[in-house]
Amino acid sequence: MAITQAMCTSFKSELLNKEHDMDTDTFKIALFTSSATLSEATTNYAVTNEISGTGYTAGGVALTGAAIATSGTTVFVDFADPSWTTASFTCRGALIYNTSATIGTEAVIVLDFGGDFTVSSGTFTITFPAADATNALIRLA
Repeated sequence: MAITQAMCTSFKSELLNKEHDMDTDTFKIALFTSSATLSEATTNYAVTNEISGTGYTAGGVALTGAAIATSGTTVFVDFADPSWTTASFTCRGALIYNTSATIGTEAVIVLDFGGDFTVSSGTFTITFPAADATNALIRLA
């Protein structure tokens, strides 16, 4: 089992088919254990190997603050950094997915944290990279 950070191939196709509206659809982020298999081939959110623990609800949390911007010829999307408060769990990676999409829970991007992260009775926050043409998680150049 492995988590490989990547923009999901199905997401790229679905963008061109107008199945995602990045600033109005509801996007969520779910956390997964090191036993999960997630990669560019992931097409939908599924509960298999999703974490469980205090302060975490299956399906993850909704992402807020969606903003589309441009820099030169690159378009990118940013969200506010998600967090889970009074949490106790261990996770290895995450999946951002669209719950408003026409097919269901369509995968957008897989995040690999590079190792297990544990929080114990605290706040777990994912800090997204800078919202710019070079670093944003979701960008089209």
